[in-house]
Amino acid sequence: MPRSSKNPDAPDDTDSTASDSYRNKARDSAQQIWLAGLGAFAKAQQEGGKVFEALVKEGAAMQRKTQSTAQERLSEAAERMTSAASEFGTRAAGQWDKLETIFEDRVAKALARLGVPTAREVQALHERIDALTQALEAATNAQAAPPRPAAKRGAAKPATGRATAARKTAAARPRAGKPPAD
Repeated sequence: MPRSSKNPDAPDDTDSTASDSYRNKARDSAQQIWLAGLGAFAKAQQEGGKVFEALVKEGAAMQRKTQSTAQERLSEAAERMTSAASEFGTRAAGQWDKLETIFEDRVAKALARLGVPTAREVQALHERIDALTQALEAATNAQAAPPRPAAKRGAAKPATGRATAARKTAAARPRAGKPPAD
């Protein structure tokens, strides 16, 4: 085989054109990737505000929904607590009424043993006293005679000695038809 006159260290034209072609394609591809990245970045900046606003709207809607759900749950819990408190109060009132009745009964028995009259007995006595008072007033009014008007008297005259003596004499005389009593 004959040797070629070309330098083995020198690049082959066919090899160099292929390498350049690959390099150019790689450079073009990298350039396109770079430009695509820049385009995506620019698009993200432009639409970022729109996306942000959409996210804010979705967040506000989610917050309203969450608050309404929380409010419903809170209302339900408050209703259950009110119901439980009411039931507890009713039971406690019933127990308190029983305790009060027992206490009143024991006090009434103790007072009865001591001879203290009950309120009914005292009321009955008041009514009886009122009836007796009215009967007494009626009886007193029926027996009392109506007051007579006082007689009008004239001015007092001094008695004369003659008139007084004549009366005395007339009283001392015997009456007709009757003998004097000696």
